Amino acid sequence: MTHIVIVGGGVGGLELATALGRKLGRKGTAEVTLIDRNHTHIWKPLLHEVASGSLDAELDAVNYRVHAHRNGFHFELGTLCGVDRSHKRIQLAPLVDDTGDEILPHREKAYDYLVLAVGSVSNDFNVEGVSQHCIFLDSPGQAQVFHQRLVDRFIRLDQELESGQVDRKLRIAIVGGGATGVELSAELFKAREWFSTYGLKTITPNHLEVSLIEAGPRLLPALNERISAGAHRELLKLGVKVRVATAVVSASKEGLTTKEGELIRADLMVWAAGVKAPGYLAGIEGVETNRMGQLLVEPTLQLKGDPDIYALGDCAGFGMTGPDGEQRWVPPRAQSAHQMAACIASNLRRRLKDKPQQPFQYKDMGSLVSLSEYSAFGRLMGGLARGGISLEGKVARLAYVSLYRMHQAAIHGWPRAMLLAFTDKINHFIRPRFKLH
Repeated sequence: MTHIVIVGGGVGGLELATALGRKLGRKGTAEVTLIDRNHTHIWKPLLHEVASGSLDAELDAVNYRVHAHRNGFHFELGTLCGVDRSHKRIQLAPLVDDTGDEILPHREKAYDYLVLAVGSVSNDFNVEGVSQHCIFLDSPGQAQVFHQRLVDRFIRLDQELESGQVDRKLRIAIVGGGATGVELSAELFKAREWFSTYGLKTITPNHLEVSLIEAGPRLLPALNERISAGAHRELLKLGVKVRVATAVVSASKEGLTTKEGELIRADLMVWAAGVKAPGYLAGIEGVETNRMGQLLVEPTLQLKGDPDIYALGDCAGFGMTGPDGEQRWVPPRAQSAHQMAACIASNLRRRLKDKPQQPFQYKDMGSLVSLSEYSAFGRLMGGLARGGISLEGKVARLAYVSLYRMHQAAIHGWPRAMLLAFTDKINHFIRPRFKLH
């Protein structure tokens, strides 16, 4: 039986495994295996909500094993550490617990077709001190680490204020004015409101200082200037200290140092200034990568030089011609992974039937940015820079939420996705609105 192995259970990887499991796995046409280093899946665009506490990852995550059982594929826990292309086998690193005891040994797994959907990691651009002192938001685990530190700092701040230290503040610095940085900045002010509601009443808006630092001339460079300016204004109204055209050259325990030598003091620091493909991909013998470390792929999303390996999502380098006629890469967004997963699912089914594969065509459906419950901005249908429909406020917020519902529909089907949406509405009234631990 043909064995299809998918490494990475993010947006694209999980949607692909689900589609192939339903179409091929259940019918015994192929054996489909999904491999991921985590036990559960969280939609990556929501990690900033996990970090702030607006989303409880323990309650909203999809368990891979349960989902695999329901949808006709297999799940295996593991971390990719090598690919033997000549023998069509992958290597998985030993799995150890938090005490260092080995749970699973180093393993090898054979494949007929391999799909790499390992996503991306934060790019610190080798800035001094960033990896030691800043928190990245690449995974649910990292988002939960930030959230726990946020909770601890708020509790400490409340105690200090009650003891008479009225000059104390919680200072948070976020580097990167893209969607993650902008959305997290707004979520932090909503978190402060909920902490005050749930007992930490001495903390006022004046006791939270959030600095959003962007090296470029404006926030949200992927969106047009009108939307960028609108988001900028809303963040200033909330109290965010927005600093554009400000390059960070080092990070330390005290804070961030700018190119001009200024120290921006911070108790917590988040680095969200860009992404790159995981470095180990470049170590796969015979593959080609671009400057971001992405695997170069053919129009059918097969790796250049190896037709039995596919790549999708943030780790795939797919060149295209932009609306201005310039050559560029398909952007590392959830919508890209979603579209690539659908293309590969179709191509693998066609391949098993000895039919020609179809080239991937990226359709830019626009972009949406949510400033927590305060506001939202974006553009739909027609690209980011021009054309399409501009949205703001409640309509944009509704469109933003609908993107998550579409992902849920892709992995659960629309009936179950609607039930999950209904359950969320009920939980809105019976569960705490904010994760406090």
